[in-house]
Amino acid sequence: MKLVLFGATGMVGSRIATEASARGHQVVAVSRSGQSPVPGVTATAADASDPAKVAELVAGADAVGSACAPPRDGSDPREPFLALNHSLVEGARTAGVHRLVIVGGAGTLEVAPGEAACDQPGFPEEYLPEALAQRDALDYLRTDVDDLDWTYISPAAEIGPGERTGEFRIGGDRMLTDAGGHSRISAEDYAMAFVDQLEMPVHPHGRMSVAY
Repeated sequence: MKLVLFGATGMVGSRIATEASARGHQVVAVSRSGQSPVPGVTATAADASDPAKVAELVAGADAVGSACAPPRDGSDPREPFLALNHSLVEGARTAGVHRLVIVGGAGTLEVAPGEAACDQPGFPEEYLPEALAQRDALDYLRTDVDDLDWTYISPAAEIGPGERTGEFRIGGDRMLTDAGGHSRISAEDYAMAFVDQLEMPVHPHGRMSVAY
């Protein structure tokens, strides 16, 4: 499989690139810096918000992956992040690539039927703009993107560097928690779940979640 991965040098993106490459897939790692996140991966510099450049880069690929995050510079991230996702979709459409897998957010996961975590009292204020930006992106995919085979993968509430255990659960819109009420996943195990979905999609046109 040839995967073109945007946002490939971040904490999650670099682990997805590592996992996909280790499984023998051809990975093109795209980032603003153009740095390679792992040996053996082709790296290139590009702006994912340019749909023409996206189309150029993904032409001939089997799948497009996005580990791009909303802007974290203190500005309102909602409009630029939605525009970036529009660009990824438009570029994939232009190039004729139908598989799109996106690193999503955890704030949109439900803690009760119809009640997202980001709408609850006490949700950390510093994470709210990013959660709302991720919700806009998910709503866009659900409403306007029925011609691509997309999957939006939400991590657990806590995600960070850790071990690659291969022991995790897959869910849907509900936030998964362990016996102690914690919702967490290592970036390495999240990357495993991400590449699993690339290889054998079982959540087309929808959101899935990953947690211990």
